[in-house]
Amino acid sequence: MRTLFGTLRVDSPRWWHCGCLPRVVRTFSPLAAILPERITPELSYLQARFAGLVSYGVSAAMLGEILPLGRVLHASTVRRAVQATAQRLEDELGEERFSFIDTCQRDREELPHPDLPLVVGLDGGYVHSSAKVIAGKSMPTEGPATCFGYVQTYDKKPKRRLYEILASQGMQANQQVTFLTDGGEDIRDLPLYLNPQAEHLLDWFHVTMRITVMITMAKSPRSPPPDPDLPPSPPADLAADVSAQLESLKWFCWHGNVFRARTVRDLEIDPDVEEPHIA
Repeated sequence: MRTLFGTLRVDSPRWWHCGCLPRVVRTFSPLAAILPERITPELSYLQARFAGLVSYGVSAAMLGEILPLGRVLHASTVRRAVQATAQRLEDELGEERFSFIDTCQRDREELPHPDLPLVVGLDGGYVHSSAKVIAGKSMPTEGPATCFGYVQTYDKKPKRRLYEILASQGMQANQQVTFLTDGGEDIRDLPLYLNPQAEHLLDWFHVTMRITVMITMAKSPRSPPPDPDLPPSPPADLAADVSAQLESLKWFCWHGNVFRARTVRDLEIDPDVEEPHIA
């Protein structure tokens, strides 16, 4: 059995099964059933911990340098240990469910007063332009934050995983949870029906990114030519006017002035502009 201080040889007797019932095998070892991986939990924890921070090869070299393992630790050994630990944690995870709200309003009103809201940030990205990865960070008011991530096309229990993370941080059924996301449909569906007090908001980075795109688009249209039947008037700079309104919208959103931000509705109407000529 591999430990932090070398390999130990432990007597593991084999016993005969009772002959009164048919068995697949005739003998069994109780110690082998208790320690199927033949490694102590401390060494398994350190291997998974180091491998989560650096590569398998660097993890094996560092553990072999600081611990008297009594044998050379290879990168493949660390990789198999991490995969076994991950599979064991995956097996302990509950089944995936569409909704995790299993209490009614009356039951939630009888619960004790909840803590301050939980804030969870979710964002998506692509690895080598193929697999989409969802990463997030749960930030309670008190206590350390918890980071998590999964591959969307591979993970079969994303909602269960997020629910267990929030439950481990003490989330109550009557506690408010605020989700900050990039607005994607797949990310918006993830926290759906996790908590009856959940609130979904678009984070500021993606708000400003979309406004910046609209400001860039506002520079292209040109004002229509003057009408000969009307008296002459100073030429209007439509692009500058639209850009100014978008900048005001950005300022209102940043300072939390929702009422003034909602009043900028003239941008929803298609202006009568002249299409730019493309050479």
